[in-house]
Amino acid sequence: MRLCRLALLLLLLPCAALAQDRRSTLRVSLNTELQVLDPLVTTINATRVFAYLVFDTLVSLDAEGQYRPQMLQGWEISPDRLTYSFTLREGLEWSDGQPVTAEDCVASIRRWAKREALGGQLMAATREMRVVDARRFEIRLNRPFAFVIEALGKAGHTIPVMMPARLAAHDPNLPVPEIIGSGPYRFLQSEWRPGERASFVRNPRYRPREEPPSALAGGKVPRMERIELLSIADQATRAAALEAGELDFLEVLPFDFIARMRRNRAILVGQPRGIDQFLAVLNINHAVPPFNDPAVRRALQATILQPEVMAAMGLPDDMVVPWCGSIYMCNAAGTTEAGTEGLRAASTERARTLLRASSYRGEPVVFLHAAASALLNPIGLVMADQMRRAGFNVDLRSTDYATVAQKRLSRAPVEQGGWSVAPIVLNGVDLVNPLANPLIAYNCVEYPGWYCDPRLKDLTARYSEAATPEEQRRLADELQAVVHDAVTFIPGGQFAGPPAWRADLRGVVPFSFPVFWGVERR
Repeated sequence: MRLCRLALLLLLLPCAALAQDRRSTLRVSLNTELQVLDPLVTTINATRVFAYLVFDTLVSLDAEGQYRPQMLQGWEISPDRLTYSFTLREGLEWSDGQPVTAEDCVASIRRWAKREALGGQLMAATREMRVVDARRFEIRLNRPFAFVIEALGKAGHTIPVMMPARLAAHDPNLPVPEIIGSGPYRFLQSEWRPGERASFVRNPRYRPREEPPSALAGGKVPRMERIELLSIADQATRAAALEAGELDFLEVLPFDFIARMRRNRAILVGQPRGIDQFLAVLNINHAVPPFNDPAVRRALQATILQPEVMAAMGLPDDMVVPWCGSIYMCNAAGTTEAGTEGLRAASTERARTLLRASSYRGEPVVFLHAAASALLNPIGLVMADQMRRAGFNVDLRSTDYATVAQKRLSRAPVEQGGWSVAPIVLNGVDLVNPLANPLIAYNCVEYPGWYCDPRLKDLTARYSEAATPEEQRRLADELQAVVHDAVTFIPGGQFAGPPAWRADLRGVVPFSFPVFWGVERR
């Protein structure tokens, strides 16, 4: 009864739900609410977690950064590297009992490519996609494209999930009307209560691979009978529910509770590193004054002092990289210092000097501040203060993250309700490939910030055809140098958003975002 009274107090679940077999139900609280069920329509992290529960991908990324067949049995590449032949594993089924076919996969790839930068680049290099038979299809290129497999195994936002062709035929800008996947769990759409709970049960038609799980690859064995994603807005309430055993897993442990939870033997706190960490960046609106002027953007670049921003997070020293100039994440395979000289020279005095020499004349700078976000609130407050110290006339607009996300879509001038800057946080796994990295990949397209530099166009085209790792690394360095020179975004520091879970769980897969196959209770 104590658990039921606590649940009632926390507004989590009715007591009847708590009476379910505890050993077979995993109760999870994500950092953001699940509001959209289609991973092509939104980049909210909750939807990505949802996607990996109910859908599957042709190719998956393992813990060593290698791309492995997932739904595929394998692939073959022609000697001229212009034809990729793919074969599906035998016996794959959708959750409605229909067989997975090559036609479904081709339709899914086409829908995904209309929404995703890397997919669009793949399609631009593709002469045709052809269904060979029920289990085989081909991608025939019109020019070399070095990242076909990486595109189909993209782990970052806008995931190339497979779905039945009838659903993939829907407008990619609108959510699909029905959730039919081939992943390890089945979504109970009739039980979904947005803002309260989303429920999943094992998919009896799912066929896991035989290999051990490794990051997103290998055997995704659903060991828990049921998974509940519970919406809890208050950070302290989440932590209290984990301590009381009302929750089993928190996607991001509130930072104020890290030291306390580390002392609790009933709780395990994760230690994300490298690409499993986050990068704070300042999103700049290049479309309207004053940041349509590169000189003003360079003054802004000199304004942001990463150690101050990271100090405000209140994280332990082992969960912060106080300074990181690499747009591919620090302490990672792609880390580079190319073009970081301007970032390293950042100081308030230098920012003031650059600002006085620019076209800026004290006009208001609208700063979108997500005050309700545990991550973005301290980042925004420090960055806004740094801008004021440098001489910017900051108009701080504090609201919730959903409002910030909506306002970022506007290209209107500031005086007509537009915006100038907005801090955001990016998952490291979204940054490793330059062709998918949002600091590069959305050059000259409709993406909040609307940066456009012809140098990036040329370099990304050359990178897409680079035949050797050495050439890819050289071009990645050049791309980073251009990003910092053009000031498309400004890095604010790298940090961990540690997950936490009850110590009686085993099989938790360490990765940039939570996945729940293989998890079971001891």
